[in-house]
Amino acid sequence: MHTASRRLVALLLALILITPPLADASAYNGRPKLVVVIIVDQFRGDYLERYRDQFVPGGFRLFLDRGANFTECHYDYANTKTAPGHATLFTGTYTSGHGIIGNEWYDPARKKSVSSVEDVNFKLVGAKSTDTGASPRNLVASTVTDELKLATQGKARVFSVSLKDRSAILPGGRSANGAYWIEKDSGLWITSEFYAKELPAWVASFNAQKRNEKYWNLTWKDAKGNVLRTTDPGQKDIDGSALGFYDIVGRTPFSNDYHFEFVRELVVNEKVGTGPATDFLVISLSSYDILGHKIGPDSPQHAAMTLALDKQLADFFGFLGRQFGLANVWIALSSDHGIAPMSESAQAQRIPSIRLDTVDLRAQINAALAQKLGARQGGYLRGAYWPILTLNEEAFGSLKEEEAERLVGEIALTIRQEYAGFYTKAQLREGRVRPDAWGRKFLNSYSPNGGWWVMLQPPPFNNAYGNQKYKNDTDHTMPYSYDAHIPLAFFGFPFQPGTYRTKVEPIDFAVTLSSLLGINKPSHAIGRVLTEALAPERPRAAAASAEDKKADKTEKPQ
Repeated sequence: MHTASRRLVALLLALILITPPLADASAYNGRPKLVVVIIVDQFRGDYLERYRDQFVPGGFRLFLDRGANFTECHYDYANTKTAPGHATLFTGTYTSGHGIIGNEWYDPARKKSVSSVEDVNFKLVGAKSTDTGASPRNLVASTVTDELKLATQGKARVFSVSLKDRSAILPGGRSANGAYWIEKDSGLWITSEFYAKELPAWVASFNAQKRNEKYWNLTWKDAKGNVLRTTDPGQKDIDGSALGFYDIVGRTPFSNDYHFEFVRELVVNEKVGTGPATDFLVISLSSYDILGHKIGPDSPQHAAMTLALDKQLADFFGFLGRQFGLANVWIALSSDHGIAPMSESAQAQRIPSIRLDTVDLRAQINAALAQKLGARQGGYLRGAYWPILTLNEEAFGSLKEEEAERLVGEIALTIRQEYAGFYTKAQLREGRVRPDAWGRKFLNSYSPNGGWWVMLQPPPFNNAYGNQKYKNDTDHTMPYSYDAHIPLAFFGFPFQPGTYRTKVEPIDFAVTLSSLLGINKPSHAIGRVLTEALAPERPRAAAASAEDKKADKTEKPQ
């Protein structure tokens, strides 16, 4: 082991040895000073073991060697996408509780597709973008971060940062002090009027310094010096459309460098972790997902991205140690979903896998409906938010919702006979599902949003696309293990280090943190406290020593 690595391990061990007792934990008195949650978008649960032997000390190994690592964490719903995943982690409930059914859905009132965080009442701040404003208005449950703000009457501060708007907004809930994401073309950091009428001075300064521009014209190489990608501007998508910062830089580890650079500025300028109550920082890293759709989970680029992220995490955790001392910080790791293998990779192992053109499927279903319903015109389906088919209720005339939805589902199964089944929105609304694990997954996926719809259950290892430029990609939309299996790991003094193979769910994450912080769990939470990973509680002495009292009063960040 290199000298620098030995020093880092020694530092981590020393910090753990001076860990305060569990009974001292309370959000109300700033113990811990800071909770940091790392969400790695599209990071599947098996990756920690796959790359374990290649990780450096202090990165992912912080969780594997010195943390509580749950290897069997699976989402128990069918809509494994980015927005529902982030909402589930922080509310402690599934879509049936928090309402976020997808990254976007059809809005019958506005007669258009809307994003999960779209809000016309609050404009974007910090960029010239003409995109619609954003807020957490569609989230109908409180988050662990909301409960922290309520419990401390606003003394705790909450910040959430991601390249994606939904990944920054949903974890922070309604009460976050700040949520930041990037404008996709330029890479500038922006927010919404929901949080502030103008960017804080330090964010405006960050953008004005053009920190984003140093990430252009870089070359990403693997450990052997092979060129994997470049960030040269002017790159085009396969359909000829121009790509911006999000797609070019976002598909390289350089976007994580940019992300952490911004987060460090946030910690310093907002004086995070120095207040009278525990502060909360969410970092949702998007580059893994932006690249992963294009290359799948088994390519050399995927491995290189993972190992680069490992070193970036080690650097960031070192920063936290210098700022606060790691004994004063709790750190959690998780993900919003996994990813399916590329169809070619599955086929190479003789596993059936196809890529389905949902535009073609929609046309076939429309044609079958036109024939069955007689003189009415086509257009029975508005689109596919895979695996959800959205109906045009106006086209079905006198047919009631459930009749129309069931008809669409039945026709879909005659066209795709390999499908396991379907669930109508009306059926899920009334809780009429088969009494088994699969029925529960779909019941947990229900939301009143989206108009009339049907959720299909394709067989495993099937990928779908609704645009030709995505026809060679892979995706995450299924209830199967490759999409549902995610990491869940904790580092900090309440947690007993070890590997835990008990069955857990992402809904347990917010409930566990709420309990340890001494606050109410989120309003709709249905998860449990992960007691099997908690260190034995050691009661405080009846009277603390004068030295301890003095230390509590004078302890300051370095």
